[in-house]
Amino acid sequence: MTILKTYARLWTDDLDRALPLLEQLTGEQPHLRLAFHTVGLAAIGDFLVIAGPAEERAKYGHASATVVVEDLDALQETLASAEATITTPVTDGPTGRFLYARHADGAGVEYVEWNPELVDRLIRA
Repeated sequence: MTILKTYARLWTDDLDRALPLLEQLTGEQPHLRLAFHTVGLAAIGDFLVIAGPAEERAKYGHASATVVVEDLDALQETLASAEATITTPVTDGPTGRFLYARHADGAGVEYVEWNPELVDRLIRA
C-alpha cells in the first residue's frame, strides 16, 4: 500500500474567496476543483479546501486529512490489521473511490484511490 499524496483540510464558507491567498502562498493554481454533494472542493498544493455552509461542511469534519493511496483494497487490509474502524465503506466518488476510517488512536482520515487518469495527470506527470 502506497501513499501518493496527503492533503491538509481547510474549511471555508466561500471557495472563490479562499483560493486567491492559497494561490499566492503555494505559487500554484488549483489542480482539482469539483462539487461533491452540497460542498465545493478545490485541491491546491497540499491543501484540500472544502467550502459550503457550516452545516454541510460538518458532514465531512470527522476526518482531519485526505490521503490519496495507490490501492484502497490493500489499505483496508492494513487498517484492519491496525484495528482501525471503517466509518464509511468504500464508495464511488467523482475522483475514484474513497472510504473514511477511524484509527485505533481516534484519528479520522479520508482515504481516496484516484482514477488512473488523475494519477497519471497529477502524480506521474
